[in-house]
Amino acid sequence: MTDGTESVALPGSIPAPRGTASPTRSIDPTSSVEVTVYLRPRTDPAPGNPLSPIGGHFLSRSELAATRGAAPSEVTAVENFARSRSVDVVEVDPGARRVRLRANASLMAATFGVEFLRYDHPDGPFRTHLGPVMLPLEFDRVVVAVLGLDNRPQAATHYRRSKNAAAPSYSPATIAELYGVPTGATAPGVCVALIELGGGYAPTDIDTYFKDLGITAPTLTAVGVDGGSNKPTGSTSGPDTEVMLDIEVVGATAREAKIAVYFSPNTDQGFADAILAAVHDTARKPHIISISWGGPESTYTAQATSVFEAAFTDAASVGVTVFVAAGDNGSSDGVSGSEAHVDYPASSPQVVGCGGTHVNVNAGVISSEVVWDDLPSGGATGGGVSATFPVPTWQSSAGVPPSANSGGGNGRGVPDVSGNADPETGYQIRVDGDDFVVGGTSAVAPLYAGVTALAVAQLGGSLGFINPRLYSLGGEAFRDITSGNNGAYVADVGWDPCTGLGSPKAAALIAALVTSAKDAAG
Repeated sequence: MTDGTESVALPGSIPAPRGTASPTRSIDPTSSVEVTVYLRPRTDPAPGNPLSPIGGHFLSRSELAATRGAAPSEVTAVENFARSRSVDVVEVDPGARRVRLRANASLMAATFGVEFLRYDHPDGPFRTHLGPVMLPLEFDRVVVAVLGLDNRPQAATHYRRSKNAAAPSYSPATIAELYGVPTGATAPGVCVALIELGGGYAPTDIDTYFKDLGITAPTLTAVGVDGGSNKPTGSTSGPDTEVMLDIEVVGATAREAKIAVYFSPNTDQGFADAILAAVHDTARKPHIISISWGGPESTYTAQATSVFEAAFTDAASVGVTVFVAAGDNGSSDGVSGSEAHVDYPASSPQVVGCGGTHVNVNAGVISSEVVWDDLPSGGATGGGVSATFPVPTWQSSAGVPPSANSGGGNGRGVPDVSGNADPETGYQIRVDGDDFVVGGTSAVAPLYAGVTALAVAQLGGSLGFINPRLYSLGGEAFRDITSGNNGAYVADVGWDPCTGLGSPKAAALIAALVTSAKDAAG
């Protein structure tokens, strides 16, 4: 820092490698920069520990804010620090432990002791910085992250368009029926949150799509975060397809559910703030979050991961169940070289990671199901062994193998569950006035979100963190996938790093989740 204040480096704040991007020049010192400062929770973990069974007592969102929100004195200290340096305070959210700031690039660089650089990338230029973020010594262990100084695209969509017009395809409603979703099941009063890092939806497309399915269109609400908004690009090759796929799969699986779509910029800051906004939303109060975006673990800084993990702890504390797509690039997760990687946030031990399969349908039933693997051209399910998170206790008996990488380290296994994801047995959707077929693990996360919404409706309350219960069910609620591979890993009997526990036997899964929650509640 430049004012002589004793300072300390924020752990885990050195930017991740820049991949194929190349530096061009310094950024405009007068350009506007917004960052979010994230503070530690007052208590950690909160009541409703994510490792506790499903059901039971969950915090209300007001209780969450009072229990895990930032201490008022620490929020005030950050505000005073910013204003003393002529940095604008844009938003203060003590419950979600966030303070958003704005200043020109020159002032922001001086405030946090960094040097900005501009990089060019095929997806567009971005800003990053050299070295760690520097903070006044008084904020050591008080501030856990400062995101937004680096604004590169953090995540990618996980959908793939079908390239074969002759391949079989199905409506999301048919896929749900194939997996045993009870006929006529509805989820009134249940809210499913979708996290979207760009794109948008057109209400006319939604109305036309569900009218053609013979289903009442879901009630949709667009929620803007960090300047994001429902803003369709008009291109079916971009994020519009992700947004519409997510909405159409949830709406067709969990009829009558409400869907809240949280739009934010595609940066680590925007991604984290969107999740926190959904978890802490006191108006819509989502029961379930579905995330179809992600990237290799290695592309996230430790400070960013700490914010995501705190958000997922918050989610479990208020009874929110989180599903995340595991990726569409096989065991490499799209990283060049020979090593295996897993996708984050699907690798978080606090979410349900969702992998992909290829289904064969005969006479209206699934006759067989294998790992989705059509690389190099068509994609393959993500999955493998985390290099960031250890094996969770609830996964300790699943037989997670050592990593396929040199040294064979142990870690959290991905995915937890799976479902149809091959675009050659894909989902019929409508985007920007066009009808076509897509696949990808992006379809699997909202599929499970929809199935879980039906369980929440039947229970009449939230389910919360369900992973331990899922691993106790096995063949009772999942179709074991034992054929195929995703590159470095091979499907096998029981859990495996391609398809997890398998694909859903939806009716049995719903019944088991409801029974478990009732038992936990006493």
